[in-house]
Amino acid sequence: MSRPFLKMNGLGNDFVVVEARSQPFAPSAEDVRAIADRELGVGCDQLVSIDPSAKADAAVRFWNADGEEVGACGNASRCVGWLLMEASGRDEVVIETRAGLLRASRAGERMVSVDMGEPGLRWDQIPLAEEMDTRGIELQVGPIDAPHLHTPGCVSMGNPHVVFFVPDAEAAPVREVGPLIEHHPLFPEGVNVGFAEIRARDRIRLRVWERGAGLTKACGTGACAALVAAARRGLTDRKATLELDGGELVIEWREADGHVIMTGPAAVDFTGSLP
Repeated sequence: MSRPFLKMNGLGNDFVVVEARSQPFAPSAEDVRAIADRELGVGCDQLVSIDPSAKADAAVRFWNADGEEVGACGNASRCVGWLLMEASGRDEVVIETRAGLLRASRAGERMVSVDMGEPGLRWDQIPLAEEMDTRGIELQVGPIDAPHLHTPGCVSMGNPHVVFFVPDAEAAPVREVGPLIEHHPLFPEGVNVGFAEIRARDRIRLRVWERGAGLTKACGTGACAALVAAARRGLTDRKATLELDGGELVIEWREADGHVIMTGPAAVDFTGSLP
């Protein structure tokens, strides 16, 4: 039996979204890689399924293009939130993920805000292989006496992130350094690697090497992590516009409750059927 899907994107970070509330969906890692293949499959950064939930409007599962299931994806959560709100006619929905319950709400025409919850800031929440101050961990790239990159911040947004602060994001060695850091032994579960240039107290230019997907046009949890990492070091305020390759997200690390709010667009590209 063929299974319908929607191809969606959030700032160019693209997803194959499958409705699984009436027909169970349990893809193998090989199935995920085949669907995500941009030459032989549909092509996407992540595969997403919308499953039934006893404590939310829907449960959502995420798989990276390499076949690994992950706990969170900010841009995909925003897209699923928009779908659920369109289907229900409501202005707010709750999504269950492995990383916890996320609340999505309308923020304008095809714009969605998602409450991503509190960031994980302890070393064992990232997780790291050893205890370190996550404001700036002991990690560097390049010569010991003159490293090209050093002392990145670490944040968990339901998935692990490391953020290097760089003078020029456009010149940052994302493709060269990203895969090395992604698989560094300091990160037992792998890590998403951000390269953040502070352009103002309320503006960050960010490029991201995404765990299991590579260089991506946008990473919602990466944008959240970059803002938190920057604010913890006093480099920015607690609310900023994040400039990603695919467009802009507004991120706020809310002081009242410590939650991170991500606001940005959701788009439908086309529909199809999986064999």
